[in-house]
Amino acid sequence: MGKAVNAGDTGGQGSMVTSSEIAKLIGKTTKTVQDLTNNGILPAVETKNGKRVSRKYDKYETIRAYIGYVEERALKKNGTDREQEKLQVEVETKKTRLKMFQLQLEELEGRLHASEDVESMTDDLVLCVRSSLLAVPGQLAVDLAEMSDATEVSARLLETVCGILDDLSSYKYDRKAYEKRARERKGWEDGNGGEDRREKD
Repeated sequence: MGKAVNAGDTGGQGSMVTSSEIAKLIGKTTKTVQDLTNNGILPAVETKNGKRVSRKYDKYETIRAYIGYVEERALKKNGTDREQEKLQVEVETKKTRLKMFQLQLEELEGRLHASEDVESMTDDLVLCVRSSLLAVPGQLAVDLAEMSDATEVSARLLETVCGILDDLSSYKYDRKAYEKRARERKGWEDGNGGEDRREKD
């Protein structure tokens, strides 16, 4: 970095300017120029007139030193930004993996259902209803053939339909059924009694 130097350490004096002129050249305040000089970033020539110390700057050397300072700061900032970006990517990746693990765990435990499992279980219920309805003709054919009263036929049909509805009303959500379906689909069955152990815990 630059530093303050004594008069006589610099070359030609034609390019020597004041701190205020340097401030105009680099687009900063005079105080900023003074601070950069005090921090050894900008080289200056100091002269004493009694107790008063004045500084002069070789504008070419000073501008070169300032450009080097700005470039170095930019490199450091870019390096820090890249490190921060890399760290942020790693954090987001870990969060995503954790979320996926949590979702898989919920599915494993039957607390989260994949649409395909819901569709499969719904299909099973529909097939059960279909089977019950298709069985009605065979169940009632003989009884209805012996009936001549329409009211009696209607009552018999209603009784059968109500019986089917009663059976359907007993259908309950079974988390373990979804859990088993998910484990089979994912290939999570370990064959070592894992489900039994979990139920006992």
